Amino acid sequence: MEITAALFIDEIDLRQVAGPATRIDLTGIQFSAAAPAPLPFTWAPHLVVIIRCPPDGTGHGVLEVTYHRGDEQIARSVQPFDVEPGKFTYRLVRAEIDFEEYGSVEARCRIGHDPHITVPYTILPPVDD
Repeated sequence: MEITAALFIDEIDLRQVAGPATRIDLTGIQFSAAAPAPLPFTWAPHLVVIIRCPPDGTGHGVLEVTYHRGDEQIARSVQPFDVEPGKFTYRLVRAEIDFEEYGSVEARCRIGHDPHITVPYTILPPVDD
């Protein structure tokens, strides 16, 4: 198993096309945002993780996503999954993260005990209108 992509998104849409094949439309891919409210606030991002199973794979795995602020782990999600060998699957991961100051968090994604793929996200001060 391997992670093909991991991104913070607004929306995901799957559609069938000729083949039969599947298209994944991702919108609102982001790595930062202005704070949606005054501090403190809770942010609940949508992280999509796309996973590939090689043709000779078992089709079974466990996705672990941990969220970190510096060295501190602030949230964790563990999801078992099944995918047909030679195919792809995806998992949506949503954590509620408290922000008491502006700054960055990292989502560290891995399957089993494989190395992490790190996806950063930064909350910026609000924009004055």
